[in-house]
Amino acid sequence: MNYPGVSLRARIVPALLAVAAATAAITGCSTVDDLTKSDVAKTKVGDCINFTNNSATDAKGEQVDCSSPKGVYKVFQVFDTASTCASEYTSYTEPLASGGTTFMCLAPNFQQDSCYNDVGSSPYKWVECTSTEATFKVLQRVDGQTDEMLCGPDSDQFFVIPDPKTLYCAGKP
Repeated sequence: MNYPGVSLRARIVPALLAVAAATAAITGCSTVDDLTKSDVAKTKVGDCINFTNNSATDAKGEQVDCSSPKGVYKVFQVFDTASTCASEYTSYTEPLASGGTTFMCLAPNFQQDSCYNDVGSSPYKWVECTSTEATFKVLQRVDGQTDEMLCGPDSDQFFVIPDPKTLYCAGKP
């Protein structure tokens, strides 16, 4: 379409400004999300998390080395929208400033001879074995296996994770 008296430059510059504004708005939301995400929400698949507050309504945590007993969970999957995690995994949801959501499936990453707190509806939390908060101790960790018959006689419970295959044999702290 040809407009009398309007140069090509006068038509292209507003179009470029509109594209730049749209890009800045989209990038701005992403930047705000990145700046306001908790340490837990910033983790990636394969990272491990220590929950420092395992409240069901206000969980707080930090990224830690996966070989540490404090690396209670390993990030198994990350989604931009709510999803369903298999029953063996713990789900973590965090609303973002843009209105979006970070949603994760977390696999237990317990360490042998370490103790944890299990309060049912909250995430597991690493605790000292001498603490009154300790509800179970991992007596044996068997990577690559899921057969609970491998647990010894002192184990009174077990956890099986299908992917990656891991068996945790647990008992009293």
